[in-house]
Amino acid sequence: MKIIASDYDGTLNHGGIDDKKRIAINKWRERGNKFGIVSGRMPDDLLKIYKETELELDFLLACNGAVILTTDGKILKDDRIDGALLRPFLDFLFSLGTDWAAIHCEKTYIIDENDDDRLPDEFTRKTLPEMKYFNQVSTILEDEEEALTVTSAIKEKFGDILNPLQNGRCIDIVSSRINKAKGLYDYLELVGGKYEDMIAVGDNINDTHMIKEFRSYAMANGVQSIKDIADYVTDGITELIEKEIN
Repeated sequence: MKIIASDYDGTLNHGGIDDKKRIAINKWRERGNKFGIVSGRMPDDLLKIYKETELELDFLLACNGAVILTTDGKILKDDRIDGALLRPFLDFLFSLGTDWAAIHCEKTYIIDENDDDRLPDEFTRKTLPEMKYFNQVSTILEDEEEALTVTSAIKEKFGDILNPLQNGRCIDIVSSRINKAKGLYDYLELVGGKYEDMIAVGDNINDTHMIKEFRSYAMANGVQSIKDIADYVTDGITELIEKEIN
């Protein structure tokens, strides 16, 4: 059994999800292998993607590996951060220039400090309910340079507790023990898989740990730092699967 763990945005969903990808994934799974998504997206996002794309998948790793769930939404394992840290961290994050954030615990909460943009189901920091824990905080900055500055500031102040993972102008903040590679190790332990079974594929900075840790492919459209450390470079999931099968 081999396992392909694919990033979603820019990787599995590079150029959309077409029948060629569906057929390739089905062909891979019919041979007794597994295929799943490992993404910085929140669990509810990945479950929606699973339903809408009609992909045949074996697992979903959300929040950069902090939450492992089945395709029917059952949480197999999640890495939690003490909720007491959330408000002081959000105050610090918003002081750095952002006015929007998404927080995931048992569901996703959106904070929007802009009165003109805020939707009825969104919150401000003042109206956000108390949380016993959270799995991930995500935010978006104006550009990649600003995102890098904010990422560095978070590492300096909270680096012993939190791990900020930059992906372009987006930042996902998880527990200091979590990245995509650690999430995949947790998944292997859950299913009784072996290190040599895992094949990782990604395109951006937050994929670095899994690309470096496992036998890996970087997307040809990906950032250069990922292509430099991957074992192979591929044009897409269909091509990757054909190579692995043959």
